[in-house]
Order: sequence, then structure tokens, then C-alpha cells
Amino acid sequence: MSVRKSPPPSGPGMALAKRARVEDDDEETNTMTLTVASSGEGQRKNALVRTIKRTSGLEAPIVSLAGAHGGEITACKFDPSGQTLAACSVDRSISLWRTYPPHENYGILPNVHKQAILDIAYSLDSDVIYSGGADGYLIASDLKTGERLARYAAHFGPLNSIAVTVSGGRELVLTGGDDGIVRVWDLAIDSKEPVAEFDDGRDCPVTAVEWSADGNQAFAGGVDNEIKVWDLRTEKVLYSLHGHTDTIASLKLSPNGHYLATYALDAAVIVYDVRPFSSDPMRVYRSLTGAPAGFEQALIRVAWSKHDNGARIAAGGGDRTVTVWEIETGKILYKLPGHKGTVTGVDFHPREPIILTGSKDSNMLLGELDAQDFA
Repeated sequence: MSVRKSPPPSGPGMALAKRARVEDDDEETNTMTLTVASSGEGQRKNALVRTIKRTSGLEAPIVSLAGAHGGEITACKFDPSGQTLAACSVDRSISLWRTYPPHENYGILPNVHKQAILDIAYSLDSDVIYSGGADGYLIASDLKTGERLARYAAHFGPLNSIAVTVSGGRELVLTGGDDGIVRVWDLAIDSKEPVAEFDDGRDCPVTAVEWSADGNQAFAGGVDNEIKVWDLRTEKVLYSLHGHTDTIASLKLSPNGHYLATYALDAAVIVYDVRPFSSDPMRVYRSLTGAPAGFEQALIRVAWSKHDNGARIAAGGGDRTVTVWEIETGKILYKLPGHKGTVTGVDFHPREPIILTGSKDSNMLLGELDAQDFA
């Protein structure tokens, strides 16, 4: 995607020519060449050429995806293959996009819910998208036809978070809502009832859910600042994770299944060791700061990089940027600007160093990591 710039200064003394093209070398590695030259007889001789190694198949290092939504974006996700992506919004619609050029918005699912859509998740075969709304419903939509496949009255009050896994050969959908209950759904059976229900009787709103790697445990965080680990078979709490001092906004399991990243409204990211035999009773592996939550109390997402097996982690922020850390050192690698509102959604591409962000400004950005800044 090209970015229009103001015309270069003109006159007898100076002219600036800036040209960009994308080429493929012998190893099929994209490069972008920028040429800056002064006017005069020595223009070609004195030209400065800068070549930048590209690290993804995007059209440009930063691509804007705009115009599909009339309200703030609450979540955005790549599909498991990485070929497409989706976003949901308070305008009750889900937009569908091609990840690679021409980065087209190839579909809109309008009025999926009666109220704002708060979270989405793809099925593992990328054919179905699950959505949860402030109306408390869980809805499954066919991405090939746009038709509604199933609709469940999942929660009394807003449904805040969705996660998908395979357990025992079945695809299971996990949901958490303001009624304080976590429920498990199997859309392959002909029933409108959940197949499991986790309820500690406290009526504490659940704001984030996630599965363990084997699908036998469910993580749930809420306004009590704790993350509870539930056993799918017994429907009892195995243990709890502590450390946050405000509402849990997002949970995400690492690609290897060993660590759980959490973002809370205390503006901290805590990475917990959730392996069965952790040596630390607190299970805290890393604490990260630098992504302020802001005053809006939005459910800001956290995400692991996948192309490098979880070497990095990212979270949105109330400062309108996305923060990316290196897990091993805890160092901030990037503070990515570009949005005009709180960044609520963030996800990493499954195969390439591409980060997807969505914001309250109703727009999304695709960013190529590891590419040099040539702006």
C-alpha cells in the first residue's frame, strides 16, 4: 500500500526524487529500494540508494485496513492458516480481509448480534467464526456462505471472551461472561446446553478465558484479579494464579503450551508457568510493563508471536500504541504507533513476522516486524 506524500520542493536550486519498487532476489527474499538524488548533472553519480530487506509477503511494511466498521474494533484475529483475518466491532458486524495483497475487505457479516460484538475466534479449520456479544449470545457463522450455523443463549449479560480447542477429538468452544460462569460448548452435538460449566458461586464477572494445550484445563480471569484453572473432567478449580491488582483483560497460551500470558487493567503483563510441575509456587515467570491500560477500562488483548515459537509477546494500550517485548530478556523491542485510539486488538501471524492491531479508532494495521524503518 502506497502512502501519499506532499509534493517535493521545486525550484532552480534543488529537486528531490524518491522512488520505491519491490523486487525478488534469487532467494525469493523481498527487498525495497529507495533512491534519493539531488538535481543537476551529477544526479545519477551522486544518487544515494538504500535497500531494505523485507520480512513478509505484505504489500508494504505497514498496511492500513480501514473503512469496514462504523464503530470501535473490539478484537481482531488471523485465521489458523494466516491467509485471512477478521475483526469485530461495537457496530455488531464482522469484517473479513485477505492478509496478502491486495489486502481486500472481501466480506462483511452485518448485524450478527443485537448488541456490540466483544470477541471472535476461528474454528480450527478456518471455515467457521464464533462470536460473542454484549447480548450474551454465542453465534457460529459459516465463512463460505455467511449463514448462521448455531446460536446459543450462552450467558446472562455480556459474553466477554471466547477460546477454541480440540479435546478428545472434539472441537470445544470456551466462553466467559458477566454472569461469572465459564461454559464449554460442543457445536457438533444437537443440544443448546453446554457440555461443561465452571461456577465458583461468587457471581464475579469473567472477562477472559483460554484453554490449556491439551484442552483438559480452562483458564478464567475476571474482576477479582485472579486466574482460576479449572479441570474439564471434574469441573473443579485445580489452582489459582495471583499477582495482578486489577481486572484481568486477556489470557493467551504460549505456542509451546508452557506459559500463560495475562494482561490486566493494572497495566501489567504477567507470564505464568503453567506446566504441571512448576518449581515456583507462584508460577510467575516474567513480569512486563510499558503498556498503559488508560482510563477507558477496555479489554485490551495480549498475544504471542508464533513464527519464532513465542519469543515475543505483544499487548495493546491506552496510549494508542502496541508494545512488543522479548520474553527472554523482558526488554521492549517495539512501541508501534499509528492508531488514534486505544489499541484493543492484537494478534500475530501464524507463519510470518506480521502483527495485526485493531483500535477504538475503528481501523486496523498490519505491521511487518524486523523490517528497518524507512519512513
